[in-house]
Amino acid sequence: MQYPNFSEEKKLWKQGYNFVAGLDEAGRGPLAGPVVAGAVLINKNAKILLKGINDSKKLSERQREEIYEVLTNHPAITWGVGVASEKIIDRINILEATKLAMSKALRQAQGRLKKTADFLLLDGNFKIHCATPQKSVVKGDAKVMSIAMASIIAKVTRDRLMQKFHKKYPQYGFDKHKGYGTSAHFATLEKFGPCQIHRKTFYPVNKY
Repeated sequence: MQYPNFSEEKKLWKQGYNFVAGLDEAGRGPLAGPVVAGAVLINKNAKILLKGINDSKKLSERQREEIYEVLTNHPAITWGVGVASEKIIDRINILEATKLAMSKALRQAQGRLKKTADFLLLDGNFKIHCATPQKSVVKGDAKVMSIAMASIIAKVTRDRLMQKFHKKYPQYGFDKHKGYGTSAHFATLEKFGPCQIHRKTFYPVNKY
């Protein structure tokens, strides 16, 4: 099994980029709830020895929660999260909302570090609206360590938000499917119609 590593970051550090940020998102595909991005800023002098880091989709919920606690309390890691609501997704589309969430996450991480990232590594095949040099890596969360870290932070943050939404809209089962298009979710849409946090431009929500 392939695990993420620091090879991309090391190449950039050798080129003189001291502060490299990895960015990833969680929640592009669901029918409900926000898209959430994570940003992880790593100093080239940081000594980071962590076990179990991987693409968040390949980890169990318990593993993600445990690693999230380590990452968000690690002295060598500066992190941030950005959220774009379902209303923003409906207004500007999911890709632009994802870019917006990533920009917010990056700003938060840079604010905490009080330094600006020199280079960005993004999961996917797009770039964000930012003057900072950046590189897109398809399946980056499975290859690049800082992106994998960002994916875990984004996923845990979004899952926790969906747990809160479940308390407000318990009939939809957001605690189980987190807004993704499962058969159980489709059944509740058929029965109750969409709620406030459903993405009204997404099919099949838009047919109700």
